[in-house]
Amino acid sequence: MAGPKTTLWELEPHTRAKHDLLRRYLGGWFPVLSAYNGRIVFLDGFAGPGAYENGEPGSPLIALDALLTHAYFPRMSCEFLFFFCEADPKRFESLKELIEVYKAENYPWPSNVKVEAVNSPFEQTATDLLSHLSTQKKRLAPTFAFVDPFGFSGLPMNLLADLLSFSRCELFVNYMVDFVNRFAGAGNVDHHLTELFGTDEYKHAASLRGKERQQFLHDLYQRQLSEVCGLTYVQSFAMINRTGHIGYYLFHGTRDVKGVELMKDAMWKVDPGGGFTFSDRLAGQDVLFTEVDIDVTPLRAALLREFAGRTVNISRLEEFTLVNTPYRKTHLRKPVLSPLEREGLIQVGRPGRSGFPEGTRVTFSSY
Repeated sequence: MAGPKTTLWELEPHTRAKHDLLRRYLGGWFPVLSAYNGRIVFLDGFAGPGAYENGEPGSPLIALDALLTHAYFPRMSCEFLFFFCEADPKRFESLKELIEVYKAENYPWPSNVKVEAVNSPFEQTATDLLSHLSTQKKRLAPTFAFVDPFGFSGLPMNLLADLLSFSRCELFVNYMVDFVNRFAGAGNVDHHLTELFGTDEYKHAASLRGKERQQFLHDLYQRQLSEVCGLTYVQSFAMINRTGHIGYYLFHGTRDVKGVELMKDAMWKVDPGGGFTFSDRLAGQDVLFTEVDIDVTPLRAALLREFAGRTVNISRLEEFTLVNTPYRKTHLRKPVLSPLEREGLIQVGRPGRSGFPEGTRVTFSSY
């Protein structure tokens, strides 16, 4: 872990996995958003020095590379604006230098890709950006805000709400629940925690212990992102380390179910490595994100419970799978619906002779 005076530090396995996830998500997000917008923005709130101890790229270069190396980039005609915020002067100088090196390596630099690195905290940069837009009476272009702090200060909920008030903005935030869990109720950093949550309800954690305490703090943050920031879909993914404990949560918030689909696809494709594993919860059960020996039993049970005695369109089942479970759309048809049909637990009305194409209607047996 980098200390306050450290310029470069070792790339840890969980950070490598997080960066792999970021790259994969942007690989889907860039072409989808660029097809319908004249400008899109990537905002890195805690950009760091741009690289790690052994030369591995940091999130700013990963984001740039995800765009420039994309197979569809030559066909993306919109303007891409990258904002990189780094408060530490030495890290900022390192970041600027590495950006210039990357630009030189990719000469000639595409005219529709703009990069702005700012030597200021995320909170100040975001506030200045919103103030400028207000003065100009403009709206923020579709934005993906990647917010990856070392702790929990400098990340006020009301600022996130202002930033995310623009309809096509998404958030991917590292919620350091271990730090929060340690200090909630201690009383010495209450002002930071009140800003983080946008409420002082976190103080109720003082009477809780163990997993119940951690789950309460998770649920409170998720609720605030949904209600205060107005995000329709807020998903969390636990980073479980090799000891089986949760190191932190990754929260993704969006108003578009397509964003949920892209994030699920990215999550299931990432190889965490180093003993770290992604997980989510369904009916009190851990569902691990690995494409090897996928257990779809929780998805099967959830579908049977939710739609018992009902007839629904296949698109409704896809939406339920994406929004209400940790699974992908690809886990629905062959892994779950086909066995249910063979067992007589569902009746299928399909427009074709086989499969579950668009327009398919599925009737679930009653319990």
